Amino acid sequence: MKVKIVECVPNFSEGQSEEIIEQIAKSIRNTEGVSLLDIDCGPSTNRTVYTFVGSPDEVIEGALNAAKTAYKLIDMAKHKGEHPRLGALDVCPFIPVQGVEMEECIYCARKFGEKLAAELNVPVYLYGFAAQKDYRKTVPQIRAGEYEGLTEKVMKPEWKPDYGPSEFVSRWGATMCGARKFLIAYNVNVLSTKEQAHRIALNIREQGRNSEQPGRLKNCQGIGWWLDEANLAQVSFNITDHDVTPIHIAYEEVCKDARELRLPVTGSQIVGLVPLRAMLQAAEYYIEKENLFVLEEDQKIHLAINRLGLNSLGPFNPKEKIIEYMLPDQRVGPLAKKTVQDFVEAVAARSPAPGGGSVAAAVATMVSGGAYVSGGETFEEHN
Repeated sequence: MKVKIVECVPNFSEGQSEEIIEQIAKSIRNTEGVSLLDIDCGPSTNRTVYTFVGSPDEVIEGALNAAKTAYKLIDMAKHKGEHPRLGALDVCPFIPVQGVEMEECIYCARKFGEKLAAELNVPVYLYGFAAQKDYRKTVPQIRAGEYEGLTEKVMKPEWKPDYGPSEFVSRWGATMCGARKFLIAYNVNVLSTKEQAHRIALNIREQGRNSEQPGRLKNCQGIGWWLDEANLAQVSFNITDHDVTPIHIAYEEVCKDARELRLPVTGSQIVGLVPLRAMLQAAEYYIEKENLFVLEEDQKIHLAINRLGLNSLGPFNPKEKIIEYMLPDQRVGPLAKKTVQDFVEAVAARSPAPGGGSVAAAVATMVSGGAYVSGGETFEEHN
């Protein structure tokens, strides 16, 4: 029997206070059976994404402990940032990793939402596979109007929360919790204004500008924002299925629109982890496009890093960024007898990366070998 592992990727509306970021992290680390894999914060977005794993009940407890800490420390009435947001704990997805089906992640989302509302008396909405209403299945649907619009929105019968009171909680806002598959969080750097980057994002993302003007790429959420810490704009994507929309296609589409606007693209950034397959897809694309002869895997990875400019905002170390390169052997054997804590010991937490975002399934390939995100990050669910 394989150990049951669920990944939880809560996005909190605080990316500037090191003390608050650490206090929330501490509450996760101190949860028995939970392993915190990554903390990813962005000052400009004023948002931090935590990634941790454990059994279904353990990750529920870890998320609840983090939320309780955030409730004491974050005041949404004072919050400002580049990233769209609905509440202090904005989104909290649960993702199947090993030995669990999506139904168990739906259980996690609903049980967590129920407990959060009961203990903190705050509004909670369900999204993704856990959603109970089709018209509010996605984060953009629920987040429309953002925190400022909650005062009236939460009072409307059609926007009655799934859990908690139908009232505006100024300090907290509202939380969205759900169950989803993993995603790749991917940002493309453009020497432009925030508005120009967002214009490009609207052309490319699946949602497009509106229902009459859909974008060019499927399974792709996007937004344009400005990074003070890097002094440039980014077209920030959450790629929810990299087999449908590979990262190199997203990159090339941004380059295409940027050329039309006579704007330079200066590389890109993967926030969190990325599956090996996604990197090899990019390599094969450029090998064919440029008629190159490359056989070795490490050389293909180097080519993908170079062509996508993944070192532009910081070093891209394949051993720390590619999921498969970080995982121990997960075949049935002595490892299967270990506790979850021992099981993920080899996957060490990494330092925060500028730009923010969610880790896209830190250990997802233990199940299948695929890919917000982050969120994204880019950060989780931002269009």
